[in-house]
Amino acid sequence: MKHSIKHLFHIDASKQKVFEAISTIEGLSNWWTIQTKGSTALNETIQFDFGDIVGPAMKVIKLEPSKEIIWKCIGSSPGWLDHIFTFSLDEKEDKTRVRFTHDGWKELDDFYAICNFSWGRYMESLRQYCQTGKGEAFGSDDYR
Repeated sequence: MKHSIKHLFHIDASKQKVFEAISTIEGLSNWWTIQTKGSTALNETIQFDFGDIVGPAMKVIKLEPSKEIIWKCIGSSPGWLDHIFTFSLDEKEDKTRVRFTHDGWKELDDFYAICNFSWGRYMESLRQYCQTGKGEAFGSDDYR
């Protein structure tokens, strides 16, 4: 049985603005890690690094503007290889509703718990970036 991390939250910004934050190198660099590089085009690869740690390489496997982006982890230190990451957007009460899913967990161990907590933190960074123009990406002056 495989497990998932799921987050559902609202951002007081347009779907287009939120989509730009999750589908461009500049956007991703402002809320996840400043060490983001590569291409966010369909079937291309985005590399996310964290200081001296080589982070995950994500292949963009689905890209529907202002609606959904899906990545498959194709390179990772132990833990995320072949995991699927989905950001789905819709509107509710004049806000953008974000459904984030990180699929592929084989067990609910300590690494799962750490990642679940970290994803919650980064989802709040995404919200802050979209609403105020300032997120708390890893490596930024505002990262705590």
